[in-house]
Amino acid sequence: MDGVRMAVLSSRLNVVVEAMMNTIFRSSRSGVLNSAHDFSCCIVSAGHELVMGAESLPIHMMSGPDLISRAIAEAYPRQQRGDAFLHNSPYNGNSHAADHCLVVPVVDEQGVHRFTVLAKAHQADCGNSQPTTYMADARDVYEEGALLFDACRVQSGYQDNEDVLRMLKLRVRVPDQWWGDYLALLGAVRLGERRMLELGAELGWDVLDDFVGQWLDYSESLMAEAISGLPAGHFDETTEHDPYPGAPDGVPISIGIDVDPRQGRIRVDLRDNVDCLPNGLNLTESTARTAAMLGVFNSIGQGVPPNAGSLRRIEVQLRDNCAVGVPAHPHSCSAATTNLADRVSNATQRAFANFAEAIGMAECGAVIPAAAAVISGRDPRTDHDFVNQIFLAVTGGAGTPWTDAWLTIFHVGCGGMLRRDSVEGAEMAHPILVRSQRLVPDTEGAGRFRGAPSAEVEYGPVGTTLSVAYGTDGSVRPAMGVRGGTAGGLSRHCRRLLDGTLEPLAAQGIIQLADGETIVSVTAGGGGYGNPHDRPREQVAHDVAERWISAERAREVYGWQDLTD
Repeated sequence: MDGVRMAVLSSRLNVVVEAMMNTIFRSSRSGVLNSAHDFSCCIVSAGHELVMGAESLPIHMMSGPDLISRAIAEAYPRQQRGDAFLHNSPYNGNSHAADHCLVVPVVDEQGVHRFTVLAKAHQADCGNSQPTTYMADARDVYEEGALLFDACRVQSGYQDNEDVLRMLKLRVRVPDQWWGDYLALLGAVRLGERRMLELGAELGWDVLDDFVGQWLDYSESLMAEAISGLPAGHFDETTEHDPYPGAPDGVPISIGIDVDPRQGRIRVDLRDNVDCLPNGLNLTESTARTAAMLGVFNSIGQGVPPNAGSLRRIEVQLRDNCAVGVPAHPHSCSAATTNLADRVSNATQRAFANFAEAIGMAECGAVIPAAAAVISGRDPRTDHDFVNQIFLAVTGGAGTPWTDAWLTIFHVGCGGMLRRDSVEGAEMAHPILVRSQRLVPDTEGAGRFRGAPSAEVEYGPVGTTLSVAYGTDGSVRPAMGVRGGTAGGLSRHCRRLLDGTLEPLAAQGIIQLADGETIVSVTAGGGGYGNPHDRPREQVAHDVAERWISAERAREVYGWQDLTD
């Protein structure tokens, strides 16, 4: 297949996935989807290989769709047109229980299973025992309480399995909201199915099969070429998650990396780590593998499509019953997409950066502060209950070998794909008032290329009480800089009482705000890249003028005594 034809066909499959994404974005009901964009879609081959993922969240897609597709095939060896499956099992390929996947086989007129289309969406409420989708302090899956569906057929012949859906609606706090999101997911996968059937009829299934094989081989060759330009060697890195319920001394993580440029392969070894923890921080198989792969992709630069072909060149070694490996039931994996996953990705890209110049990057700031909390309560304007995750100002970007940080990366696992709520939209959707959002000066990871500064967000309920559930890392151990760059600012939280007094809060928990009280959330800054003294004078002067940093910091950290013309 010539390059032009391959480019055209890859674009056409990409458009199918984008149409699926647009369906969820425009028709979902919860803000975590229609505002923050916390969902992903993809096309998987009949051989369980990721083919196309468009602008999906990396933590959702690099590993997981392949495992989920295989799990459904094992449960239903002969899938038929009109089938649809709901899957969210963290023990069988999914990212975590809050990410509901709808999976549909693309079956041709002769009954041959050609492709699988998958849509994954983070739920505002997944049935947890507490009104949050991040039960990081849950001692096991029973205390977590999430509804788990393992290759559950929810449609046959395009008709809903009403028994399953009735049971599900009884376990979520706002069933109408969940139902709207379910219909959005269903619309997305049915659109993807229809578009793929149209492509098969237009081009022929043999042509599409040839394209998939050659597209994945081409992507693999690009990855092999990228690795061939790296220095050979073995290097180790360590990191540590903050102390947490179930891990009072923190969670140490060790990573071993082997780069073989001649063979064009990278191996990441995560096996030498602690067993599963008595909390919700444990990674799933898909998030452990993806976290390491994401760190590699962030280290090698642009130009390599993330699909099953390029991923063949990255081997991630995992261990059963390991906190950053393959989880053992009934350990909870409620926060598997964020806390420890971010630590693995960040440490991997930091290891590459320290190994050689012009590869890797500094660490991104930790996520799930109260600025991105799951909030719940009863809305006095409608007299109805609400549960949703809000996405206010969260920064966290890391310095790279070539650029200053992407300010609003949110966290390393989403790759910058998440959107930030508008203040007006958040206040219209929920009985809250956002009092302020601002960047905090002098909290950037200083460097030749600086990390993002922290953000401060303050909000609280209006005319009601408000439950705020959050669970951030980075209040003790910050995002580290590399090659002489400094760490980003720490996260911290306070409650502002009615008399204006600020009361310090823990880094995680579910707190209740009274009417008139607010929570103040300072998010984590990102690490810097390179020696701050190497930052050009005009860029430091610009940072001072824009109030990113103070004149004192310019002198003491960046070494510029006089920034006047």
